[in-house]
Amino acid sequence: MAELKNDRFLRALARQPVDCTPVWMMRQAGRYLPEYRATRAQAGDFLSLCKNADFACEVTLQPLERFDLDAAILFSDILTIPDAMGLGLYFEAGEGPKFRKVLRTEQDVAALPVPKAASDLGYVMKCVSTIRGALNGRVPLIGFSGSPWTLATYMVEGGSSKDFRHIKAMMYDTPEVMHALLEKLALSVTDYLNEQIRCGAQAVQIFDTWGGSLSDRAYQEFSLAYMNKIVAGLIRENEGRKVPVILFTKNGGQWLESMAETGCDALGLDWTTDIGQARGRVGHQVALQGNMDPCVLYAGADRIRAEVATILESFGAHPGQVFNLGHGIHQFVEPEKAKVFVDAVHELSVPYHR
Repeated sequence: MAELKNDRFLRALARQPVDCTPVWMMRQAGRYLPEYRATRAQAGDFLSLCKNADFACEVTLQPLERFDLDAAILFSDILTIPDAMGLGLYFEAGEGPKFRKVLRTEQDVAALPVPKAASDLGYVMKCVSTIRGALNGRVPLIGFSGSPWTLATYMVEGGSSKDFRHIKAMMYDTPEVMHALLEKLALSVTDYLNEQIRCGAQAVQIFDTWGGSLSDRAYQEFSLAYMNKIVAGLIRENEGRKVPVILFTKNGGQWLESMAETGCDALGLDWTTDIGQARGRVGHQVALQGNMDPCVLYAGADRIRAEVATILESFGAHPGQVFNLGHGIHQFVEPEKAKVFVDAVHELSVPYHR
C-alpha cells in the first residue's frame, strides 16, 4: 500500500499534534454534487452504484477533487448487512430504504443468518480495496457500519420510522427476542468492519443514527452494550498503524461519558452539544469529531466562517479535534458553500496548533 501523504486525520484521532484541524463531511459523496448525480444516473440506481466498485470509487473520490478534505469515506449504504441477511433491500423514490421482508417474531429472528462479510458482502470489500488503491496514499480511507440498534430499527420497522412503534414494542414486550437480534447484528458488524480493515480501511465509524430515540436505560442496554462488544472485537492495528474507531450516536450528547468508556478512540457529536463542554467531559479519554449544523451551509460565506470560528474557539487549543458536520451534508447545499466550510476550518484553526 502507498505511504500516507496526509495523516492529519489519523493523528488528530490519536490526540497527537497537527498543523491544522482536519476536516471531512459525513455524506461528502452525495446528491449535492452534480458529478455524483451524473455517475448515479450512469449506474442506473443507488444500489447499483453501491455494488459497482468502479462507480463507488469514482463517487468516493469526487469530493476530494473539489475540496481539500483530510479523509475519504467508503461509498456504501448503511443497510448492506440486513440485505445480506436476506431481507431484500430496495429504495422507493422519495421514501428512502425499505425491506421486502420484515422481522416481527421470535421465529423471524431465529431464522436470520449471520452473513460472512468476505463472501456475502464481497462487493463492499472490493469497493474498499479499489478505493484504497485509487487514493494512493492521498488521505486515509474511513470504513463504516450502522450500529446494531440502528440496523435493527430498519429491519423491524421495514424502513424509516417516526414513532419506532414495532421495534420499541419488541424491545419492551419481548426483550429476549430483541437481544437475540442485536447479538446477531453485533457479530455481523464486527466481522464486517474487520473485513473492511483487512481490505484497506484505515479508520472505522459506527453510525448509531437511532440511538437517540431511546430512554437512558434502554440506550445503555440495547444500543451502547452492543457497540461496546463491537469495539472490543475490532482489529485495532493494521499495516503497522493504529486503526481508530469513532462512535457516533445522533442525539446522544447525554451519553458521552458512557460512550468514551467503550474504548473507542473518538466520539462523533451532532450539533445539539457544545463541543467545548463535551471536551470538558471526556476530552482526556477520546478525540471529538463534529459538529456544525449542516444547515449553516445554506447561509452566506461570512456566516459559515463565523460558525467555524465559534466551534474552533469552543474546543480551544487542545489535541484531538476532527471537524465535521453534526450529520450528513444536505442534498440542496451548493458545493461552493462546502468549499468555504472546508477552507475555513484549515485556515482558521492554524493558530490553535502553534
